[in-house]
Amino acid sequence: MAESMSTAELMAKVAAIAAAHEVKAAVGDGRSLTGTQEAIKSKWFLGGRKVVYRMRCEFDEPGRAVRFREAAVEASWGVPPPTLTVEKTTQHGTRVTKSRTDRSTSGGGHLDYGGLREKVEEAVQTGGWKFVFEPGRLP
Repeated sequence: MAESMSTAELMAKVAAIAAAHEVKAAVGDGRSLTGTQEAIKSKWFLGGRKVVYRMRCEFDEPGRAVRFREAAVEASWGVPPPTLTVEKTTQHGTRVTKSRTDRSTSGGGHLDYGGLREKVEEAVQTGGWKFVFEPGRLP
């Protein structure tokens, strides 16, 4: 079995993975890491649309477990701009992976929902900790 990482080392590794996925991560109370990404954004004179990805990792040092939550929230106002959206969704049990790309003349973007979770799970298990995914709970 691999040597178990300390909480600080694992938290730094998870923060680096989040940064690589363009998620702005910040340490909460020393036991948690929260992150956000404005993945899709388009505006025009009649309204707009944006999709924000949020995640939270709670590090349970005595139990050597990392609890992970994630959510994507879409908001629109007025008349959203005409947009071409391409989505691919895969589900295995309670784990959903979704790739969404929006393109319009007034903006767009890409959301890789579940991609960060998979990389964090791999890093946590490699670090000798237990990964606990909490679907349905908001970050």
